[in-house]
Amino acid sequence: MSINDTTSTTSSLSLNQILANSSKKTATSSADGITSATNSATGKKALGKDAFLQLLVTQLKNQNPLDPQDNSEFVAQLAQFSSLEGITTLNDSVTAISGNYKSSQALQASSLVGRSVIVQSGTTQVDTTKSMTGSITVPSSVAGVKVTITDKDGKEVKTIDLGSQVAGTSSFTWDGTKTDGTKADPGNYTFKASTTIDNTAVALVTYLPATVNSVTISQTGGELMLNLAGLSSPIALSKVKTIGI
Repeated sequence: MSINDTTSTTSSLSLNQILANSSKKTATSSADGITSATNSATGKKALGKDAFLQLLVTQLKNQNPLDPQDNSEFVAQLAQFSSLEGITTLNDSVTAISGNYKSSQALQASSLVGRSVIVQSGTTQVDTTKSMTGSITVPSSVAGVKVTITDKDGKEVKTIDLGSQVAGTSSFTWDGTKTDGTKADPGNYTFKASTTIDNTAVALVTYLPATVNSVTISQTGGELMLNLAGLSSPIALSKVKTIGI
């Protein structure tokens, strides 16, 4: 019967081989530690600054003794941590500003309801028991300007002759009467201003008063939209020329 001596085989292992095996175990332990820390810190959620710091500490605790963390890499990771924290703080600040902006919009909207505004429009709701004043934009000096008023059925109610006008903004007033002098019924009316330039009929832009019935606040930070009496489509706040009482 023969006996095999394994002592020589074990003793023949060099110091480098032993350290190499130790290095492999350490690297495996380090990887397992970081993986465990990642799962514990994130919980399958987005990596935040607290989780990032926990992973960084775990990485330092489980680093390979034969190949320790390089100083430059450590500083780079700290810089990344600072950047992450700064971005998180910036996001919180932007969220707070957005909330304040929405609150400001709501306050602004509540103050506009029931107010009279002048907007670029050709149609408005008119209370014919009192006079209504509108305006037109004249691009250049012209010999004559006319404003034709029609009711909701498209029937002509009255024509106002403004005569010659210079370039700029000109006002007109309607007292609520028809051509025959009788009072028109309250309701929606359309105003069309026109003139002749170089023997060509030209339509002019009109600005009419309207009452704000309600205000629509954008949930995405967009502009306030005004719902005006007599208008089927809302008007952006930036399109308002004048805000009255």
